[in-house]
Order: sequence, then C-alpha cells, then structure tokens
Amino acid sequence: MGGVKLSSGNGLSIACLLGIAILLAGCGKEPVAPGRKPPDVTVMTVTARDTPVTFEFVAQTQSSREVEIRARVAGFLEKRLYTEGDLVKAGQTLFQMDSKPFDAALLSAKGQLAQQQARWEVAKATLARVRPLAAQNAVSKMDLDNANGQERETHAAVLAAEGVVRNAQLNLSYTTITSPLTGLSSYAKKQDGSYVTPGESGLLTSVSQMDPMYVNFSLSENESLKYRDEISTGRLKIPPSSDFVVEVVMADGTVVPDRGRVNFLAPSFSSETGTFLVRAVLANPKGLLKPGQFVKALAKGATRPNAILVPQKAVLEGAKSHFVWVLNAEGKPEQRVVEVGEWQGDNWFISQGLHAGERIVVEGAIRVTPGGPLNIVDAAGTTPAPAETGETVKAGTTGATGGKAP
Repeated sequence: MGGVKLSSGNGLSIACLLGIAILLAGCGKEPVAPGRKPPDVTVMTVTARDTPVTFEFVAQTQSSREVEIRARVAGFLEKRLYTEGDLVKAGQTLFQMDSKPFDAALLSAKGQLAQQQARWEVAKATLARVRPLAAQNAVSKMDLDNANGQERETHAAVLAAEGVVRNAQLNLSYTTITSPLTGLSSYAKKQDGSYVTPGESGLLTSVSQMDPMYVNFSLSENESLKYRDEISTGRLKIPPSSDFVVEVVMADGTVVPDRGRVNFLAPSFSSETGTFLVRAVLANPKGLLKPGQFVKALAKGATRPNAILVPQKAVLEGAKSHFVWVLNAEGKPEQRVVEVGEWQGDNWFISQGLHAGERIVVEGAIRVTPGGPLNIVDAAGTTPAPAETGETVKAGTTGATGGKAP
C-alpha cells in the first residue's frame, strides 16, 4: 500500500501535533467567567429605647467602723483574753492588766476621802454651835466668819477627795480592756507581761465592724465631665440624688447577695489622685466581705433615653472612623459613618449616625461592598434589649483610697 508508515518513535510527535490542533481550534472562543455569588448577610432594624446602664468600677472594701484598742493607763499587761482574728462581741474583755497597784491607789483615795469627811463633820458641828451664840452676841463676828470658812473649806476638801476616788475607780476599770463594738479582731501587738503606756505606744489591737461594710470607688475628672455633659444634653439620666443601687462582685465572680446604696459623695476632687471619691454601704451579715478586699462595684439605676444599641459585629472600623452598612430604599448597602459610645455587653451604643427604623447589616458586614447585591439569609428583627448581665459599662479604677460613680 502507498500509505505513510509511522514508526513507534513518532508517537511523541503525533501527541504534540494533536495538542497543538486542539489549542488552535479553541483560540477563537473566550472563557466564560462564573458569576460572583452575593454574600450571605443578616440584617436588623434599628430601634430606639430607654436602656438601663450599669457602671462598673474597681472598688475596695472598708470597715464601716474600725476602732484601735489602746491602753488608757500605764501598767503591765497580765493576759490576753481573746483569740486573735475571731469575731468579738461588744463589751467582751480583750486584755487584762495588773490591777493590784490600782486597787491600792483606790484604797488610799477612799482613806483620804474618809478623813476629809470627818473634818467636814467637825466643821459643820462647830458652825451649828457658833451661829446661835453669834446671834446673842456671845461670840464675836470673827468667830462666826471663821466657822463658816472652816465648814466651806472642809466641804471643798471632801469634793476634791471624792474626785480622787472616782479617778482611782476609773483607772482601775481601765485595767480591764473591752471591745466597744462587735467586729473582727486583729492580732495582738503587745504580748503578756509587756509594760504598756497610754498614747501611740499603747496600741494593743484593733476591731473592725463587719456589718455594714463600706465599698469605696472613685470617678476621674474626665469621666465626671463626660457624664455631666451627657446628663445636661439628655443622653444620660441618673436616679434622684445619685441614689444608685450598688452590686458587689468578688474577685472569683461571686455576687454578694445584699445590695447597697451610695451614701457619700466627696464634695471635691482629690488634688493628689484627680478623682472624686464615692462610697456605698451594704449589709454584710454573714461576713462575706472583709476590709481591704478589691472588688467590682456595679452602680445601677441610670438609663440612656431613646438609646440606639447595635451588636458590636455590625460596627466596622475604617481609616478615620467607625461605620455600618445601611440598606437604602432599594435594599442596597451604603456605608454610614457613626459615632460610637460605650460597650454594653455584646452591643455598642451609637451616639450619632443611625436613626430608628433603619436596617443595617449585622452578620457578614465584612464582605459587603457599596451598592453590591446581598443575599439576606436572616432578618434579625429589631435591636435586642440588653440582658441584665450584659449592661455593664467599665467606668474607671480606684486610687489608693478607693472610690467612683457618676
């Protein structure tokens, strides 16, 4: 036959020719790009409502009454009669001093009083005899004056001796040192057998009242000015007379069951810390709180009238400002610059830029483009009301002395 005979060595060349032919055949057709799928998003309708606000502060507890127990007379400390760190009752004996020198002083004072009382009795008897004689001119006027003077002098000596006795009795009573209140006792600063004196060196221990308990926190000057501006413009409403309800949360997250009230606002800012001291008082019947603890104080009672609250994931941050995606009348997304306020749990207060009734993108906002198509997979409804546990606005920290609140 006259056909072309191809050897096996030409197999590679044939494959190359076939590949070239296929490529040439497709040169005249353009590839079809697949259509871009609109991003899946969820939307919500913005609403304005009065929203409770809770301000969170770092606070420190303080005993509502702390008393230093000191020696009031000089002497030897005979015995400690309480267990250090225990709760002591009002009137309970804490220390006993050596009372023997004071017993002796009291006995001597009573002896002096008895002597003066005897002299006074003699003087009164003498005056009683002289008066009728003077009326009969049987004795001179001078004798009567001397008798009157002697009676008054001995009476004054009796009064002075009575004062010495009372002072000796008081000093003797001071040898038994009792607690003036019910509270938690501290350690003993003086041991048995120590010689103690009144004054600074006579500090023996201290007792701290546990119920009620003070909670001190503070408000910085910048925060105070900010809240004052919000109150004046109607963006923040606080309870009358700053009567906040204060909830205390311990370091391990335990919420103290009893709630307190703000009972003291410092009249001026501290020049040292630049903060405004605020104090709350709350019941502590079980002694859950101890003096000096660092806790969280949640001041409740304020509201933001007609506030707009949106989820944090709906708010994006641009080069110069925060923004959200707002759906226009045609359902197309438009970028809207907003002014944000504080966080409230998982939500964010919007101070300016949004109005009630507008719809914004929540989930999938990061994939949205201006005017681009959207696939709304879920309409989240209106702005959710903040949960009780998610209303906290962190408002500041304490200084060395504690204390804060609007």
